[in-house]
This record gives sequence, C-alpha cells and structure tokens, in this order.
Amino acid sequence: MKKSKLINKILIAATILTLTSGLVACSNGAKNSKGDGKTELVMGLDDTFVPMGFKDNNGELVGFDIDLAKAVEKKLGKKIKFQSIDWSMKESELNNGNIDLIWNGYSVTAERKTKVDFSDVYLNNRQVIITLADSKINSKKDLAGAKVGAQNQSSSVDAINADKETLSKFNDGKVITYETNNDALMDLESKRIDAVVADEILARYYIKGRGESKYKVLKEDFGNESYAVGIKKGNTQLLNDFNKALKEVIKDGTAGEISKKWFGQDIVVK
Repeated sequence: MKKSKLINKILIAATILTLTSGLVACSNGAKNSKGDGKTELVMGLDDTFVPMGFKDNNGELVGFDIDLAKAVEKKLGKKIKFQSIDWSMKESELNNGNIDLIWNGYSVTAERKTKVDFSDVYLNNRQVIITLADSKINSKKDLAGAKVGAQNQSSSVDAINADKETLSKFNDGKVITYETNNDALMDLESKRIDAVVADEILARYYIKGRGESKYKVLKEDFGNESYAVGIKKGNTQLLNDFNKALKEVIKDGTAGEISKKWFGQDIVVK
C-alpha cells in the first residue's frame, strides 16, 4: 500500500508540474503575441535628411516624419523616442535591438524586405538626377564620363546599381558615395562632382531653400519608390498595431495637414 501511495503521489506531482509548465508556456505565448510590452519605442533616423527628419538652427529635431511620428504615438499608445543613427548601419541597429523603428524617408526595396518588415506605405517618391543649372547634362545618357554622387547605403545607390548599363559609363564606372545627401549636394555646388542622385522629396526641398535657379532636375530618373517604416522581422504585433495607428492618422486628416505644412500639399498615400 505504501508503495502504491508513493507512486500515486509521484504521478500527481508530475501532473501538477506538467499543468504548471503549460500555464507558463501559455502565459509567455500571450505576452509574445502582444509584442514585447514596451511602452517606449526608439525611432532610428538620419538627422540630416531634410525635410523628413533633421536638426534645425536651434539643434531641435524637426521634419515631416518627426511630426508624423508624434501623431502616430498618440494613436499607438506608446512613446516614440528619436535616436540619431549612422544610416549605413540602420538594419543592424534594428536587428540588434538598439532601435525599434527605422523611420526617416526609408524607401522600400526588395533587398531591404529580406532584412526588415515594412509598414504600410505612406509616401511615394522617385530617385531624381540633380545637376547645376548650367550643366550640359540633360539626360541619363549625358552621364557618360560624369562624376555622380549619392548617399552611402541609400536607396539611391541601390537604384543606380540596378541600372548597370548607365553605371558602367560613369567616371571610373562607379558612384561616389557620401555620408549624407547634404555632403553630396555641397560637392555638386563646388563642382567637384557633376550630378547627384537623391530622393525627389529631399531634392525639391533642398533646391527650394538654396535657390531654384541654381539647379535643374532631369526629366529622366532612376525609378519610383515608396516610403514606409522598418520594423524588426517577426514582430507581427507591433507591425499590426503600428499600421492601425498610421491608418487612423491618415484617415482623420492629421497626416494630410502635416504634409501641407512641409510640402505645400497633401501627398500622403491614402
């Protein structure tokens, strides 16, 4: 009898342990299904990318994406903290957990889709070619032998590299890369390079501020693209929650008003 009772106690203990483990697993699963439970999300950005996110004359972060993020955080119920990063390391920063969002004129590309999950698109864009007004470059074929600049690790570089025929005709058969778009455009002004390839949204804003008579934007370009927010792969709950908040900001007209502030018109993707 004693042996039978001992066996029964062991079986009961094993059953309790199994049930407890199951409850813990369910609890963890529930937590994971709701994301990481963070109340603050870190947004990684290039703080030189006008007009999306940049430092003004007072050193304050301003821009379209900054204002949009502030609107989204109210709907999302999470505080968004702005963190300047090395843009060439953005995906590594995200995957290492140093930031939660890549959000600063972040273009959707096939290569980037393998590294991050993208939110819904909120702006459309294209990769334009900028030269000085008196330049003899008027088309892509005129870039033969030209020194062409672009921001390092940007979608501009990806777009250029995708057009292998045009790239092969550049000076030395390569694009000259810079840490920031501003650096590239300054070299263009100084005539150290002949053209710059950059996001049209940035280019138009930059040209408007520096004097439209100094530059020209060619009719030909290196392709259309879209802006979205990068989120770590597998964080489905954050992705869904973010998209819901973004849709609400677009639907209630807030995003459109922010667009009018920065671009003079509502160019937000509905």
